[in-house]
Amino acid sequence: MRRTATAALAAAALTLVAACGGGDSPETDAEGGTKVKVGVIPIVDTAPIWLGKEKGFFEDEDIDLEITTTTGGAAAVPGVVSGDFDFAFGNVVSLMVGADQGLPLEFVTNGTSSAGERPDFGAVLVPEDSPIQTPKDLVGKTVSVNNLKNIGDTTVRHAIEQDGGDPTDVKFVEVAFPDAPAALAKKQVDAIWVLEPFMSAALADGARVVTYNYLAMSPKLDIAGYFTTTQYIQENKDLVERFARAMNKSLDYAGQNEPEVREIVGTYTKIDEPTRAKMVLPVFRSEFDGPSMGLLGSVAVKYGTLEKEPDLDALLP
Repeated sequence: MRRTATAALAAAALTLVAACGGGDSPETDAEGGTKVKVGVIPIVDTAPIWLGKEKGFFEDEDIDLEITTTTGGAAAVPGVVSGDFDFAFGNVVSLMVGADQGLPLEFVTNGTSSAGERPDFGAVLVPEDSPIQTPKDLVGKTVSVNNLKNIGDTTVRHAIEQDGGDPTDVKFVEVAFPDAPAALAKKQVDAIWVLEPFMSAALADGARVVTYNYLAMSPKLDIAGYFTTTQYIQENKDLVERFARAMNKSLDYAGQNEPEVREIVGTYTKIDEPTRAKMVLPVFRSEFDGPSMGLLGSVAVKYGTLEKEPDLDALLP
């Protein structure tokens, strides 16, 4: 997965070079609304955009919103660069890595943030009878993450170091979130890092939490957001502003209406109602937290995820 993501970023860079002569003007629908296509992962984190569309927040800004599901950053970044998507949802480290490789990508709005307090919506889990009790006990062990050299292993390493362990002496392996609980049960790995709803499912099967690694980084850590290219922003300033207003309204509404978030998730995922009712939700807010983003960037450089400190002024709105 990491090799695939890296190759996709490299391909996106070549595509961007080929496309830098200019883009097409946004299309309009029969009612005069601007057609906007957004690539998102069909997970709990993207509930606000689905809720905002249902509530008419984008229509209020004369935006004819089309939501297209993707498998993650490996598809979202090239999709935005090539123009297949006007905007897409991606985690902050993926965009930092893209910028590190020369891709002029920028966040337009926030997307999802850590829960701010225990429990969070993601954690490192171990079997109930595991000798691993705290993050430093992960030293010398094998831990699964969904992508190598990304936000998962970066924040887990930080949690280990904060607990007094050696963050370099951990073996990370790639296991997709849906497959991670089974890998833990079969003892193919010593620990797994998973997000909801897979976290709740694993806990129900007897796993326990070692660390909420996002919270170990910062209670205000921003996890992902909606982004596009610098060129698109320059050429479509009014549209970008309208999209940002609608998206920010969607984020704030989702943050204040938890029952509706749980309900809307059932319309675009296969998560059943009992699971939706008990899973931990992330925080949805429109404002980015600069200090925690800066800390994440510094830690990513320290552990080799990035080659240089990210330029947050260029990356954030």
